[in-house]
Amino acid sequence: MSVIPKIRFKGFTDAWEQRKLGDVLEVIKDGTHGTHQDAEDGPFLLSAKNIKNGIIIWDETDRKISEDEYEKIHSKFKLQNNDVLLTIVGSIGETAILKDISGITFQRSVAFLRPSEELSSEFLYSEIQTPKFQKELDCRKSTSAQPGIYLGDLSEIPFAYSKDKDEQKKIGEYFLNIDNLLTLHQRKCDETKELKKYMLQKMFPKKGEKVPEIRFKGFTDAWEQRKFSECYKMTSGYAFKMSDYCDTGVGLINGESIQHGIINDDNLNYLPESFIQQYSEFLLKESDIVVGLNRPITNGNLKIARIPSKYNNSLLYQRAGKIVYKIDCDKNFTYVLLSQEILKHTLVEAVGSDQPFISTSKLDNWKMMMPSDMEEQEKIGLYFTSLDHLITLHQRKCDSLKELKKYMLQNMFPKEG
Repeated sequence: MSVIPKIRFKGFTDAWEQRKLGDVLEVIKDGTHGTHQDAEDGPFLLSAKNIKNGIIIWDETDRKISEDEYEKIHSKFKLQNNDVLLTIVGSIGETAILKDISGITFQRSVAFLRPSEELSSEFLYSEIQTPKFQKELDCRKSTSAQPGIYLGDLSEIPFAYSKDKDEQKKIGEYFLNIDNLLTLHQRKCDETKELKKYMLQKMFPKKGEKVPEIRFKGFTDAWEQRKFSECYKMTSGYAFKMSDYCDTGVGLINGESIQHGIINDDNLNYLPESFIQQYSEFLLKESDIVVGLNRPITNGNLKIARIPSKYNNSLLYQRAGKIVYKIDCDKNFTYVLLSQEILKHTLVEAVGSDQPFISTSKLDNWKMMMPSDMEEQEKIGLYFTSLDHLITLHQRKCDSLKELKKYMLQNMFPKEG
C-alpha cells in the first residue's frame, strides 16, 4: 500500500511504502527480564526513566551490575550503535538513538529496534514521535497497573516510509537538528535558572545576617531590617460580577491568571471599558506587581508577576493583590525581594493547611532585609531582571521549536493508511 505525506523536501515525489513495523526491522527485542545483583562498579543497568526527549540520561546514582552479569545478559545478543531505543513499560513512547554502547545495558522496559538495510535509524527515530505512531502505541498498551506493550503488538504497528534513502536521511537530519536546538536552549534555560537560584542565595543576607556574601563593587554598608508594612501595602481586588463580563474590553486579572513570572491569559475574562473610570482604585498599570492570594504556591513557586504592557489599564479581581509602595524602592528589586519573602511568609502561615492563603494582615509584620542605598537596589534588581529575560528568551525559543516540531511531525509523515 502506498501513501504520500503533505510536506516534502524538494525533488521527492514518489509515494511511500506502508508495511508493518516488524517487517522493516532486523531486530526487535526488549532488555533483560532477569534479576541481577547490584554492584558498586560496572556497567549501568538503565530503564525507561533514563530515556527522555531523545536523550539517554544517567549518572552515578543509577544502578550498576558486574561485568559477569553484563556478559550473561549479552551472551546471545549484542547492542549496536544506531539501535533505536523505545520505552515500552511505564512511560511509553520515549525514544533515542544509541550512539555509544559502552558501559550500559537496559531492563525490559526498553525495546531495541534495529532497522533493516532499507531503513535509517534517524528516520525511524523521527517517525516514532509522530502523533500517528504514538496513537498506535497508546491503543496497544495493556491496562495493567503498569502499562506496557508486548513486542508482538509493537511489530504489528503500520509503518510508512520512503524507499529513497536520501529522503529518509533529509527527514531524519531535519528532526535531529530540531532536537539538538531544543536541547541547547533547554540546557541554557536550566543553567540560567540554576545561576539565578545560586545568586538569590548569595546576593541576599542569610537569616540572622546583615550582609550578603556576594555584592556589587563599592557597596559595603549593612542591610536594614524593615517590616513589610513600612515599605509596602498589599491591596486586594474587587468581586466583579460575572453578569458584567463581556467578549472584549478591559482584562480582568485574577488569582488563577497570575502565575510565577507571567500573566496567563488562556482563560481571561473581560469587562466594559467604562469600568476603568468606575473602578479606578482597582486599576492595574504596566509593571505593577500582583500576587495570587488564594492557593498562592504552584510547583514550589509563588504566584507573583508584573503586569505586561498589553494589560496596562486592566482590573484586579478578588483573591488577588497588588503591591503599593509606601517608600521609594526600586521596582525590579522589590519584585525579586517579595518573590522570596512572601513565599517564605506563606510557607510559614500554611503549616497544617491544605489550601494556603496569604494573610495580608499577618504579612504586614513580616520582617525582611534590604539595602538602604537605592543604587544597590537598582543594580540587584537589574541583574535579576536580566536573568529573567534570558530565561524567558530560551523558554520561548523552546516553545517555538516544540510547536514547529509538532507541526512538521504531523505533515512530513503520511496521516492515512
